[in-house]
Amino acid sequence: MWIIVGLGNPGIAYRKSRHNAGFNALDALADALHIRVAKRGLSGVYGEGVVNGQRVVLVKPQTYMNLSGEAVTQLVNWYKVAPEELLVVYDDVDLPFGRVRIRPKGSAGTHNGMRNILYLLGRDDFPRLRVGIGRPPEHWDMKDFVISGYETAQDRKIAFQAYLFAAECVETFVKEGFARAQQFVSTQPSDFGSREES
Repeated sequence: MWIIVGLGNPGIAYRKSRHNAGFNALDALADALHIRVAKRGLSGVYGEGVVNGQRVVLVKPQTYMNLSGEAVTQLVNWYKVAPEELLVVYDDVDLPFGRVRIRPKGSAGTHNGMRNILYLLGRDDFPRLRVGIGRPPEHWDMKDFVISGYETAQDRKIAFQAYLFAAECVETFVKEGFARAQQFVSTQPSDFGSREES
């Protein structure tokens, strides 16, 4: 089975923020897989479905970002999944805006939600998919930047396209495995996220 976790902050105030890239990509994935994410429990909102004969659980933790590990550890313990059956989707300020990356394991980097997950799980050997939100301008505080929304229609379009691409990547991961998902990510155009007018 697969557990796919999208990270974000609950509540209307954060719905369109940069920090909610994981939630937004998961919503796009839920639409593609026809899985309704509405059940409450295990410190999150989740939905279950079957894809290619395999059970899939989509989860949005409701603990707020910095305590995401509480939900993830509950999920792993409840469903008794192996590390490679867990995939976490989240935003990354160290990736260019709109870029998507998938890795089999690794550190939390600067992301507090992932840091909490790694701390509570006691391991880092599970796949993760990052959606780039770029670095804040010089005059912006990092915390204010990640919880802010996109200011222009063009940036909102880039973010939406990134969420859809991330969802396609996760769908590929679920249906065809990690190696194929890595190949899919490599098809993202090199100018994806460019603010230049076409």
